[in-house]
Amino acid sequence: MALKRVVVTGLGALTPIGNTKEAYWEGLINGKSGAAPITYFDTEKFKTRFACEVKGFTATDFLDRKEARKMDKFTQYAMVSSDEAIKDSQLDLDKINKLRVGVIWGAGIGGLETFQDEVLNFAKGDGTPRFNPFFIPKMIADIAPGNISIKHGFMGPNYTTVSACASSANAMIDALNYIRLGHCDVVVTGGSEAAVTIAGMGGFNAMHALSTRNESPETASRPFDATRDGFVLGEGAGAIILEEYEHAKARGAKFYAEVIGGGLSSDAHHMTAPHPEGIGVIAVMRNCLENAGIQPEDVDHINTHGTSTPLGDVAELKAIKEVFGSHAKNININSTKSMTGHLLGAAGAIESIASILAIEHGIIPPTINHTTVDETIDPELNLTLNKAQKRNIEIAMSNTFGFGGHNACVLFKKIDG
Repeated sequence: MALKRVVVTGLGALTPIGNTKEAYWEGLINGKSGAAPITYFDTEKFKTRFACEVKGFTATDFLDRKEARKMDKFTQYAMVSSDEAIKDSQLDLDKINKLRVGVIWGAGIGGLETFQDEVLNFAKGDGTPRFNPFFIPKMIADIAPGNISIKHGFMGPNYTTVSACASSANAMIDALNYIRLGHCDVVVTGGSEAAVTIAGMGGFNAMHALSTRNESPETASRPFDATRDGFVLGEGAGAIILEEYEHAKARGAKFYAEVIGGGLSSDAHHMTAPHPEGIGVIAVMRNCLENAGIQPEDVDHINTHGTSTPLGDVAELKAIKEVFGSHAKNININSTKSMTGHLLGAAGAIESIASILAIEHGIIPPTINHTTVDETIDPELNLTLNKAQKRNIEIAMSNTFGFGGHNACVLFKKIDG
């Protein structure tokens, strides 16, 4: 059976550097940092006192007040970004076959704030288990796609993928395959996360995973820089409408790009640390290239996982050199996490959107905050440092990796019709 072609027809973004697709793109190409002191809670006793929060967001500007109260912030973000993507796609919801429209979403943690607040409230009481009746429905990671499908009546496959920071990239690959195999015409996919909480910050600090550059939050996320000291926690959502090519063409849809391949692998090495030689990352990129039926020399741009951690950045660049060989120096490599921070389960979605928009506009967003050369990184690699670069991009790759050794890779191609 011939696989069906899959195209991107709608995008939605709610990020620390812009609350719409357009604002997000402007933030990216202008090298805007989303990091600032945390406003959600008192951080005086925390080792890290900053994060990349979504700014200027009020749920009731988009959602009914009663409904918003029943949703954790990660679901609110999912609802808003998916609404933007559906509107952007110009799908006629009264004409499409909703039995063939799925929602496959990614979330690494889910309703962490809801869980935290309910447990803290219980601990303050007399031991009587008084919990909000919406505690469980607000907390569970699968509730975001559930709410999206309920709102729009989408009756195709509906679930959440959970693979830590690779979650939304996993969701996209699942969505790609459902359409390729003819099971769906359209899938709303992407991911959301809202872990800038007492528990989230405290937990990642305990792991020594976060930057502690409290004196200069805006420069703290510095992938590939010799002075990098950990990632910056971010939050938000990204939504992507994937559609079968002929279905999209028949309704005259705009094509942002074609999704030509997806790859998965496991490091099988450590709970949180990457394999130092990038073995799993080598495997996932090769799997993705093979799945797409292209050669390494065909890739123009890679948006790396690039979290700004001492081990991860070097391992990923070693893997890129192994997979792409002498062509590696011809690729524009970047890390948009330098601007957005790390959105955990939503990272793959917003970084894929960055790759798709880079193809559309012919501009590579920069890796900001680079000041000090890391002598262990090959100087011939073009890391798109500090300033956006114009370039015609035929094929872009997006890499996303998660705790537990989960690796996911997606390939996008320019499409004219």
